[in-house]
Amino acid sequence: METPADSTLPPAEPAAQEAPNSRLLAVMQLAQTCEFDAAHTKQVTHLALRLFDELQPLHLLGPLEREWLQFASLLHDIGWIEGWQEHHKVSLRIILETPLLPFPNKERLMIGSIARYHRKALPNVRHDHYSALNENERRVVDVLAGFLRLADGLDSSHQGMVLDLACKISPKKIVVKCAARAIVQEELKTAPEKSDLMEQALRRKVEIRWEDIS
Repeated sequence: METPADSTLPPAEPAAQEAPNSRLLAVMQLAQTCEFDAAHTKQVTHLALRLFDELQPLHLLGPLEREWLQFASLLHDIGWIEGWQEHHKVSLRIILETPLLPFPNKERLMIGSIARYHRKALPNVRHDHYSALNENERRVVDVLAGFLRLADGLDSSHQGMVLDLACKISPKKIVVKCAARAIVQEELKTAPEKSDLMEQALRRKVEIRWEDIS
């Protein structure tokens, strides 16, 4: 990997640092209002973004799409405010309707759809929010929701066992190598099941390998 040309510059003084991202602040306000599980949400967001970064040469998406994934990951479980059973659908509804998010309708559809597909059914044009997107937008949702879905599976026990991950891409397979402080049976079972959308979106078999570094 090439070193950025400005990597030798001294760090900016505190006064010159950017102001907090107002979009991210709005997302966090909504998550807190919905009494989210902060530890699990932080872990899932970390893992989803690691998948995005590791697989960028394959999906070729950019900073805006990464931001959508971050926001969807932070909001994926806010539907718990109304109970567990249909919380993925409630998360979508809240994202589409809340006045707390300063986003246009299309961004709400993208972020909400990514969050909605973190569990249960895969994307389907019979779903109104998904059918409202064009073909390219659906592809973006498929890829990003695939990352979120797997990330959620990698923390299905809500114990934060996976410390980091790395991916190896080949023409027919993606190997996701997970460094964990312990290997939990729940993740061993759930993570492969929740790799289904990522396999479909990226057209490669997903293999998860575990390394216990405790």
